[in-house]
Amino acid sequence: MTTHKVLVLGAGYAGTAAAIQLAARTKGRDDVEVTLVNAHEMFTERLRLHLTATGQQVAELSIPELLDGTGARFVRGWVTALDPDTRTVRVDDDRVLRYDTLVYALGGVADSVTVPGVEEHAHTLNSPEDAEVLAGRLARLEQGTVVVAGNGLTGVESAAEIAEQHPRLRVVLLGRGEPGATMNHKARAHLHAALERLGVEVRTGVEVTKVLPDAVELAGGETIPAGAVLWTSGTRAAPLAAAAGLAVDDRGRVITDATLRSVSHPDVHAVGDAAAISQGYGVLHGTCQSGMPTGVHAAVSILRALAGEEPKPFRFGYYHTPVSLGRHDTVVQFTHPDDSPRRICLTGRLAARYKEAVTASPWPTYLRMKKMPASGAFWPRGGRFTRGAR
Repeated sequence: MTTHKVLVLGAGYAGTAAAIQLAARTKGRDDVEVTLVNAHEMFTERLRLHLTATGQQVAELSIPELLDGTGARFVRGWVTALDPDTRTVRVDDDRVLRYDTLVYALGGVADSVTVPGVEEHAHTLNSPEDAEVLAGRLARLEQGTVVVAGNGLTGVESAAEIAEQHPRLRVVLLGRGEPGATMNHKARAHLHAALERLGVEVRTGVEVTKVLPDAVELAGGETIPAGAVLWTSGTRAAPLAAAAGLAVDDRGRVITDATLRSVSHPDVHAVGDAAAISQGYGVLHGTCQSGMPTGVHAAVSILRALAGEEPKPFRFGYYHTPVSLGRHDTVVQFTHPDDSPRRICLTGRLAARYKEAVTASPWPTYLRMKKMPASGAFWPRGGRFTRGAR
């Protein structure tokens, strides 16, 4: 009997879900071997990185402890090369791991290469280490301006947190569009009122063209002095997939078929932020709420294929957009499956409790899936928005 080696690259929300599902569903079997590769042993709660960036403590969650008892193997190291022709992955340049099936879940990072000066002079929230570096910088600033470039959800949460934790600093939130533009009127009004209450200066219709050591330049020539710049404008995938010859989109994400297999390499499944996954309403954008289901679906699809069954198409519909506005205020916009806003929203302290429950839910979900893997297979499929999409 041969052993089918499944290699999962990346232990974010999606990759961890895939590894736990595969391990739990094959526990005690000798014909399937599951290995999870990640650069760190501690799980990164990306939904809390803006807390780390402002010097607040978050829980330490051990990936090896999570996998304990499942039979899955954990390998700590940086993935430095992928060769789909030989089905090998190089870790830290000196170790080679072989696979029969690969789950590519290396996620995305802030796009720090498009605008000059970002890589050299701006902070990002790509990792806990990045967030800790920013926390140190903010703690050392006696006064001055912090520019948050990009007024999407990450930018809004970060600007609000910085303003609340460091009231001595001037916080400027810059972006092309309006913060909360996809929300309904009530939710958007609450978001703007909260930013105003916290003293965040919101500038819309602007574009950063260059980041300097102590300022940002805007299109049109205006310069805003800055003691620190946080870059949250745009994301891109790790270049590994493109370098390996996998079919990727213009942001470097692996293009998948309806079952989450790479369209160019069917023995590779791509999940979470690393994948360009099409639904009837468009390509999924990276969130925890969609990332974990992609990991679960990939795991189930792999096991179906090993059993000689046809994998099913992936379907997902969004259901909410929670945005923190400091520690005691939040706005939660409930959505249609295509991510357009419903009339219902939550605001204030009740919404903050809701957001905390959502943020804290992945780890207990993984623990539950270890014992009852089928419990992870429930999520909104999107109804008419995704039916017969591909």
